[in-house]
Amino acid sequence: MIGNSRLHWAEFAGETLQKTWDTGHGTFGMGHGVISSSLPSPLYVASVVPSQTALWEKYADVHVITLEEVPLRGMYPSLGIDRALALWGAGKTWGFPMLVIDGGTALTFTGADADGCLVGGAILPGLGLQFASLGQKTGQLPHVEMQNSASLPPRYALNTPEAIKSGVIYILMAGIKDFIEAWCQDFPETGIVITGGDRTLLHSYLQVQFPEIAAKMRVEGNLIFWGMREVVMERRGK
Repeated sequence: MIGNSRLHWAEFAGETLQKTWDTGHGTFGMGHGVISSSLPSPLYVASVVPSQTALWEKYADVHVITLEEVPLRGMYPSLGIDRALALWGAGKTWGFPMLVIDGGTALTFTGADADGCLVGGAILPGLGLQFASLGQKTGQLPHVEMQNSASLPPRYALNTPEAIKSGVIYILMAGIKDFIEAWCQDFPETGIVITGGDRTLLHSYLQVQFPEIAAKMRVEGNLIFWGMREVVMERRGK
């Protein structure tokens, strides 16, 4: 899976997930800088970065998964393949209706009803991107590094870095809570899964601040790969 920030890899033996790992853009196979014999074969690729997709399409035994191959009903043409695959993977694993929250570079919400039909969702800057944008796009605010600590910052901060942490984290948590509550009103029997690189940190914050919301959620980092597996199985006629 080619994401906005990294390449996300998974190795399958048949239908069984063996391992996962991440590399930077421009690296291939097991982290080497060039295509080599270590490249898995066949290789199935899904991508949200067209320029990166083009690097792979010229290699033998590489199969690009397109949005049209995801059996999710009611999709619109610009829906991100990552969102579609994660939602399909979650729904096929735990059933529909399903809401998937992806805490990656962008924080996304994507939901489908009991018939596996896309209801829609929302996109906003992810946790790290919100911190980075304040440091890059303002004249005097410092760049604040996101820390992998489940401890919430003081709500009423007495210095600028802590004030930034308070603003970003508390407002983001309130937004996630509101979106989940609204979704659950419409789909009381829903499943909810959080995925993406910030999934554990975001879920930890929710456990501290809104434990009743956190208790409704599953935390799973491999939803996109489960969705890719479903598509590949469909290609093979299983």
